[in-house]
Amino acid sequence: MEKRPLYDKIWQELAASKPMILLAGPRQVGKTTLSRFISQSFTNSLYFNWDIQEHRRDFIDNPTFFESLKRKDASKPLIIFDEIHKYKEWKNYLKGLYDRFHKEYLFLVSGSGRLDIYHKGGDSLAGRYYLFHLWPFTIAERAEANRSMEDFIADPLQLDMEGAGELKALWKNLSELSGFPEPFLSGRRQIYNRWTKAYGQQLIREDIRDLTGIKSILDMETLYMMLPSRVGNPLSIPSLARDLKVSYNSVQNWLSIFERFFLAFSIGPFTKKISRAISKERKVYLWDSPQIKEPSARFENMVALELWRAVSNWNELGLGSFSLHFIKNRDQQEVDFLMAERGEPLILIEAKLSADRPSQVFRKFQNILRIPAVQLIEESDGFRTIRNEGRNILVAPAYQWLSRLP
Repeated sequence: MEKRPLYDKIWQELAASKPMILLAGPRQVGKTTLSRFISQSFTNSLYFNWDIQEHRRDFIDNPTFFESLKRKDASKPLIIFDEIHKYKEWKNYLKGLYDRFHKEYLFLVSGSGRLDIYHKGGDSLAGRYYLFHLWPFTIAERAEANRSMEDFIADPLQLDMEGAGELKALWKNLSELSGFPEPFLSGRRQIYNRWTKAYGQQLIREDIRDLTGIKSILDMETLYMMLPSRVGNPLSIPSLARDLKVSYNSVQNWLSIFERFFLAFSIGPFTKKISRAISKERKVYLWDSPQIKEPSARFENMVALELWRAVSNWNELGLGSFSLHFIKNRDQQEVDFLMAERGEPLILIEAKLSADRPSQVFRKFQNILRIPAVQLIEESDGFRTIRNEGRNILVAPAYQWLSRLP
């Protein structure tokens, strides 16, 4: 069983103060494995999966079936509900469980995007749970980075080249096999090729079709196949609608569904303190990076995945209110990423496949925002610091700097 200590830590932090925890994330990312790993620390535990016919029958016969659990001691049991979101009345069911049993049991509820759909809107479970996400492997997780959040905030440009060879090889594997456990742990490109061919199609034709009732599945699949060539640039929904010969609202709705079911994620522009900033465009990235054939776009996508994982984990641990953006103004000047905390800019990040000298645009935005800046590149045997009117820009290999993210 592949351990995920980074996420086990988040679980422990959240479960210490709330008896119901929701675990969301992409399909086949290892939610069931993580749940079973967490259960090993409990003397009394019970695993329920809605997709298992016997489990479903027990549930229908007796919705509080877990009360018959044979306990080994008097400690509080952990009850794991997997895929319970496929039950039509799952929200009301969990609400009832919490209200009746929250002092007697701990509940871990795992599932796909449907958990997020209701988390983002008003829901009857409000105040009864914490939500956290399990993401595909990242270089920081695999490298087991132990840098504290305090150290990162104090000096985000701190770096050394320890373990560079192993980190470079790890970055290459993530680039070629993705961070999803099945293809990544296999170490074989052939397995990745088979996996990725089936993954998106199965998710769209099974989970999305069944849970949303959308009928234009072929058009939706075509849109998903178009996204790899759009990574790295602000997305034009009107252009996609014209290419697909469907309505603007259809494309917008499908893109939103891709995010809810973790096929893609998007970031918006940062506008505060940026004159003539563009405020409406968004950039879309994929969870499955190797789909992207263009090297510089795939590189940017991999950087985006690492930054998104970090921001997500920091927020769920209660370390702050972090967000990820890009910057673009009406003069078409752009910087790939900006991390912010409570709306205040924290650090600028540029992803350049090979250029090791910061552009004038990058320097300009750093001077406007007055924050640290990092230019990440694919290949380098070391890093260097460049002065920019009294501030520093770190130019470093992506695999080295990203592996240090808390």
